[in-house]
Amino acid sequence: MPEAPKLTHLNAAGQPAMVDVGDKQPSRRVARARSRVVLGAAIVALVREGDLPTRKGPVFQTAILAGVMGAKRTAELIPLCHPLGLDNCQVTIEVDGPDAVRIECTATVTGKTGVEMEALTGASVAALTIYDMCKALSHDIVIQETRLISKTGGKQDFYHAE
Repeated sequence: MPEAPKLTHLNAAGQPAMVDVGDKQPSRRVARARSRVVLGAAIVALVREGDLPTRKGPVFQTAILAGVMGAKRTAELIPLCHPLGLDNCQVTIEVDGPDAVRIECTATVTGKTGVEMEALTGASVAALTIYDMCKALSHDIVIQETRLISKTGGKQDFYHAE
């Protein structure tokens, strides 16, 4: 019978512990995450005309920068994440249907541990930034479906079936 999976961030006593990656060999690791933000048809109609300007700056451009900055600071936000020097981080934002936008964050590193949390954090921070910048137009904004889409490198690859 195969061994049951166990949580990697707990030690033998069940206490929180950082995973020791000291003996692992560095490899190229890429993770892609996605968030969807339902803004409502009226706001999306404004966005379709171009990046929505606000007093805080253009919404999408600001959210892209925030997503990259969030990905770079993941270890400061998520306990037990290893600090990583990302090789690359790209955030894209596109209209997704009549009332929403889709954010994708792709993070890349050559290292001993994966970048899933960096990609997820980048997508999440970009989504939160869009909420913050659009809340003056509506508080009926929903951030949904933040998920890992794919990861390569490490023990096993993962691809979400779209």
